[in-house]
Amino acid sequence: MKPCIEEIEFHGIPALRLQGPRGASAVVSTLGAQVLSWITPDGRERLFLSDKAVFDGTRAIRGGIPVCWPQFSGLGDLPKHGFVRTLPWQVGARRGGDDYALLTMELADDEQTRALWPHAFRLELTVMLEADRIDLELCVANTGDAAFSFTGALHTYLRVVQVEDVTLEGLYGHNYRDAAKGDAIVRDSGTHIAVEAEMDRVYRQVRRPQLLQAGNLSLAIQGQGFPDVVVWNPWVDQCAALADMPADGWRHMLCVEAAAEQPVVVAAGDEWYGRQTLVAV
Repeated sequence: MKPCIEEIEFHGIPALRLQGPRGASAVVSTLGAQVLSWITPDGRERLFLSDKAVFDGTRAIRGGIPVCWPQFSGLGDLPKHGFVRTLPWQVGARRGGDDYALLTMELADDEQTRALWPHAFRLELTVMLEADRIDLELCVANTGDAAFSFTGALHTYLRVVQVEDVTLEGLYGHNYRDAAKGDAIVRDSGTHIAVEAEMDRVYRQVRRPQLLQAGNLSLAIQGQGFPDVVVWNPWVDQCAALADMPADGWRHMLCVEAAAEQPVVVAAGDEWYGRQTLVAV
């Protein structure tokens, strides 16, 4: 099938389906510009989407790749992970070639956002789908007359068969903030990460790509612009406390997020770019 982009309804909300080469596909919601599905040519769904996710805009959709902006987590006065996850975005460019499909989604400040965060901005999220690869690039433009700062993340939920069988490589030697252990600062000294309990880590100033491995599932993960990498799994007890997660949801997901935990300053009239690339290998 030639790459194309079509408007669809997904769980009752407007979305766009990118049809890529060799049967690859992705679904992007207009709510939050959130990637909700990424299927590679082998027919495997690579993103976790909770079967208890809420799609009516009253809360963020649990799963996929939410855009967290202009605040990461609860580190500030805004709603957790900012406010753009639950806002409608506009469709920008749509393009396709023999080996890719590309979509841009756009959001600008308005009276509602300025009541929460008094800055003029324009966001553009570009999603490019190739056969075994998906790229997300977030552009933050300061359209006002004064500098502003933000924190944020592409909060990527990866689907795994069983998280206890997963290893994640590429974070050796980095310091991380361990939110599951009282925000202790720890230096990672292992060759790989295995998930054996609740995990909520922010790895700082990461330069290398990561490799997620579990049996015949391998995924390469690369961030650019975003300085940090978050690794999160709620495990049994925290998962049970999340109303929009099934009891066993923790077992089938691992978040590996491109993030900026420390404030990024964007001067008036300037732009900032951050990217995350996922490649099935």
